Amino acid sequence: MTSPVTPTIRPARPEDVPAVVAMVHELAEYERAPDQCHLTTEQLTSALFSTAPALFGHVAVDEHDQPIGFALWFLNFSTWAGVHGIYLEDLYVRPSARGTGAGRLLLATLADICVRRGYRRLEWWMIDWNPAAGFYASIGAEQMSEWVPYRLSGDALRDLASQAAAAGTRPGD
Repeated sequence: MTSPVTPTIRPARPEDVPAVVAMVHELAEYERAPDQCHLTTEQLTSALFSTAPALFGHVAVDEHDQPIGFALWFLNFSTWAGVHGIYLEDLYVRPSARGTGAGRLLLATLADICVRRGYRRLEWWMIDWNPAAGFYASIGAEQMSEWVPYRLSGDALRDLASQAAAAGTRPGD
């Protein structure tokens, strides 16, 4: 029996976008929320490859240069540390490629970017029932239970935004 080939990690390319979008939808299915995922190829292409992208991506590819996993991330900023960090929006490895080291290599790549650029943090959220918690603990990631996430969306987001408009404080885009 041959052992699986170690994946290669590289920045995402425009030709990778359809595979990444498909994997985002696979991730939504895995997280039991497929009806909430509306990402299109056009949206992700624009986000990753516009003239001033705010989203970045890396893919894990197999020996045929086919994407088998991805990491989509963006910069955040710590006012306390005074430096940027990376926020990992999504990390996903296709079930057939799990155990190849793809997830670890994707995270190692982002950690390397942090270290080389002087960023102090690599952060992400994980759904509470995800079995990857053990893997994350094994690489030294710490659960931040003292921080509670909040989200404004839908009607609540529009209602709050209308208060800015009504007060005449709408900044220019």
